Amino acid sequence: MEQQTMVRVAVDAMGGDNAPAAVVEGAVLAVCEDSRVHAVLVGKEDIIREELKKYTYDKERISVVDAGEVITNDEAPVMAIRRKKDSSIVKAMNLVKNNEADAFVSAGSTGAILVGAQLIIGRLPGVERPPLAPLIPTETGVALLIDCGANVDARPSHLVQFARMGSVYMEHVLGVRNPRVAIVNIGAEEEKGNTLVKGTFPLLKNCNEINFTGSIEARDIPSGAADVIVCEAFVGNVILKLYEGLASTLLSTVKKGMMSTFRSKVGALLVKPALKKTLKSMDTAEYGGAPMLGLKGLVVKVHGSSEKAEMKNAILQCIAFKEQNISEKIRTSIEVNENK
Repeated sequence: MEQQTMVRVAVDAMGGDNAPAAVVEGAVLAVCEDSRVHAVLVGKEDIIREELKKYTYDKERISVVDAGEVITNDEAPVMAIRRKKDSSIVKAMNLVKNNEADAFVSAGSTGAILVGAQLIIGRLPGVERPPLAPLIPTETGVALLIDCGANVDARPSHLVQFARMGSVYMEHVLGVRNPRVAIVNIGAEEEKGNTLVKGTFPLLKNCNEINFTGSIEARDIPSGAADVIVCEAFVGNVILKLYEGLASTLLSTVKKGMMSTFRSKVGALLVKPALKKTLKSMDTAEYGGAPMLGLKGLVVKVHGSSEKAEMKNAILQCIAFKEQNISEKIRTSIEVNENK
């Protein structure tokens, strides 16, 4: 019988609006759902162990590493990473750096995570800028939005690397063969766009390693017109936040409409199972966090307001990344292009 590969995930137990309760429960749920997961909860040990007492789980697959400090959202990221060596973010990232963990998951300070990932874990050789790449729901499944928050002032060469890394991720983690890559634009025509898009388009067009399909307008993203959505962080973050806000508004509006009259309430009972399944598929929390690609180890950034389900899914998504050796595949993709 083939032995299972254990995936060790260092979890920042103190990061996020709902920490440590939601983080600890999410880790317990992940361990209970998949026997390949070992969660390493990093943070204030006494608080974490008090939370763990609430649950029944395999004690061999959750461990605790004490960290006395917490990096908050209002701290300067670079200064915080350098000064707070005993923080949950720094100690958890060092576990990945020292090969004591395979991945890092946090709902904490985005700035500190982006800085720490590059200073502590480090970029793969040849990677210019590591992007954040969340999965977003579409009519046909999911698409990878890359970048959504790490590189606001990107260059064409950065976006080309994003496209390569995104293609590797979608093919090997999601199993999408020959993923379609498109660049976000204000029109389908090649001559449309700002300076960055116009400079990037021909480079993507001539990149033989990807299946570039051209420009994509924001309205076509939800229909699943592409598998990898390439853009710089400002545009990507706007798309992601609009996605989340619209989904929340639609859900609220549908609920109000269904509860407005007696007839609609009766109808709601009939369609509830199908509607619940559909709405769940459009919930970004179902797809975990945003992996930061192009690093020597896996870093996953989760929403600051994440609840237990999103934490669980973020931990579980680390399994495929580890088993498919995504970092090595990205390294190979970048090296092949550099040697041409």
